[in-house]
Amino acid sequence: MNKHKFIQQRQPHWKQFEDFLMDVRRNSFARLPAEEISKYSQLLREVSNDLATIRSRGWGHDLISYLNDLVARGHNLFYGAPPANLAGVYHYLAVGFPQLFRANIGYFLTACLLFFLPLGISWYVVQNNPSLATRVIPEELMANFDLMYGEESPLNKEEEKITDEEDAFLSKESTFGDQRASMAGFYINHNVGIALQCFALGILLGIGTIYTLLFNGIFLGAVSGYIVSQGNGERFLSFVISHGSFELTAIAVAGGAGLMLGNALIHPGQRTRFQSLQVRGLEAVQIAGGAAVMLVVAALIEAFWSPSSIPNLVKYVVGSGLWILVFIYLGFAGLQADTQPLPVRKKERSKPTEVGFNGGRKS
Repeated sequence: MNKHKFIQQRQPHWKQFEDFLMDVRRNSFARLPAEEISKYSQLLREVSNDLATIRSRGWGHDLISYLNDLVARGHNLFYGAPPANLAGVYHYLAVGFPQLFRANIGYFLTACLLFFLPLGISWYVVQNNPSLATRVIPEELMANFDLMYGEESPLNKEEEKITDEEDAFLSKESTFGDQRASMAGFYINHNVGIALQCFALGILLGIGTIYTLLFNGIFLGAVSGYIVSQGNGERFLSFVISHGSFELTAIAVAGGAGLMLGNALIHPGQRTRFQSLQVRGLEAVQIAGGAAVMLVVAALIEAFWSPSSIPNLVKYVVGSGLWILVFIYLGFAGLQADTQPLPVRKKERSKPTEVGFNGGRKS
């Protein structure tokens, strides 16, 4: 059978399965009658078989991508866990999120290029020519940085507040423990806000995400270069090294999710742009959710650990370990599950003649 005839024959079944997925998402899968679940299972096996056939014959990347998305959505719905609970959240953070991240790692690497490269360049330029800092950083903010990381830095006085903005946020009569808890809330709100901006602006064909990554990279690099150029590098680097592992990486992860949204609109493939956004957007939201959790972790470290009076050497050791931990988590968590074939594909390989191309079982 040639490609054109195969697609013409099978396309109605793919559309039927896609419509079935949309209908099940609007309703509860658990409420489906037994015959509907059986029909769903059969369609899932057929689409999986079609995907294997098209892959083996090399009949086009767009078609493979379309069917792969259908199979992935069908598998997740059919074999997915019951409604969210603590065990489900843990499984997602330990396995699902890093798996999904690696499956879309190209977007993350692009976001890293857009974020870390401008950060490094602006850091180098401003550190070697501090006068350029005024072109990026408001003078009032530069004065705050001099206060924060200078000789009289509040980082050396645990019961003092860190910035005027944070002073307004904290209660004057709060205890030191209350202040740290309040600071955690402040950092969570601020950091997650940046990540959500990186992600949500991807809806503007990715242009908003690109701008946000470039702007924050240039700004953070200029700030870092200016502080180091003023001789305050030791206090600054010992403060940021620990929470920076989660914070900076999560911003790039959220940026990658935003680029996924933009790409879904620019290259919808076999779908309409709205359908493409529905499918790819769901994955992007899940990735952005994982980035948000990383930012919450960063905020807790930034509030309770980073400003503490622990020796800088200890902070450098712990901070370096946290960078390694983030790399191991994103690169290797759930890796064993990554290498195992999906249950659908196991059936497909062990019983290749079970499903026919005519939409029903072979006798």
